[in-house]
Amino acid sequence: MQKVIDYLKKWDNLLLLTHVRPDGDTIGSAAALCRALRDMGKTAYLLYNPEITATYEPYAAPYWAEDGFVPEHIISVDVAALSLLPENAAIYQDRIALAIDHHPSYGGFAAEAYVDPSAAAAGEIVYGIITQLTPITPAIALPLYVAISTDCGCFVYANTTARTHRIAAALMEQVDVSAVNKALFRTKSKVRLAMESRMASEMELYDNDRVVVMSIPLSLREEMHATEADIEELSSLAALVEGTDCGITLRELKPGTVKISVRSGPRIDACAACRKIGGGGHRAASGATVEGTMEQAKQAILAAVAEVAGA
Repeated sequence: MQKVIDYLKKWDNLLLLTHVRPDGDTIGSAAALCRALRDMGKTAYLLYNPEITATYEPYAAPYWAEDGFVPEHIISVDVAALSLLPENAAIYQDRIALAIDHHPSYGGFAAEAYVDPSAAAAGEIVYGIITQLTPITPAIALPLYVAISTDCGCFVYANTTARTHRIAAALMEQVDVSAVNKALFRTKSKVRLAMESRMASEMELYDNDRVVVMSIPLSLREEMHATEADIEELSSLAALVEGTDCGITLRELKPGTVKISVRSGPRIDACAACRKIGGGGHRAASGATVEGTMEQAKQAILAAVAEVAGA
């Protein structure tokens, strides 16, 4: 941590990178760190992420890089592998000076890295960094709260720790989070609810009904006229089925490409399963993107899960 602090005190003209299909953690953590760096008098920006949804755009919008900005130092936030960078970040992938991450599957691509797999979110790590650089202001606290709360499911996922709650409490002393909680965790579009209904009605059960598979084919998205915001976090739905301990969600990104998300209990190491098909993440929440049909993707992840599953 001290090395990270020293770097950030010394560096200037920084560009922060987030991952594809950006969630609250990568956007919130990067936005908070960017705000802190600016509060220190430094020039810092986020590289525009073309896949950002309306849910998280407001937190990143003040920090998008200006046209023509030439960074001296590149930092990735919550990015476990180079394959998870947006296409417009490819020109920077060999120049990443520092990676801040909490995934056990971090790929070691940066010159320096601070990786803490015990952190519930990258936001926890960024909070620790910022507290040693500059005061936590409301402008920093809000995106940090978004980062942490979204990655631990509003403090109900197994990755939530006492440290998570302590950090969230400190952030809540700076900003009112009631509106954020309602928008992120207690509001769903009509399209989202309809998609959940279809996914649940068409779910498949395996391994003595302990493993559930739900699917989001392109045809469903087209039928429902669903936006990216409607689809966000649908991967958590399968894990809610009573009597199961492994929820698998298959999302067809385009013909021949399928995103697989796995949410599991202690019996199954989701990260180990996803690594077998080229992905990674956390023990209880991981993913992979594979080439093939939805059926081929399903068979591949079911075979991987079976290999790592306990009795």
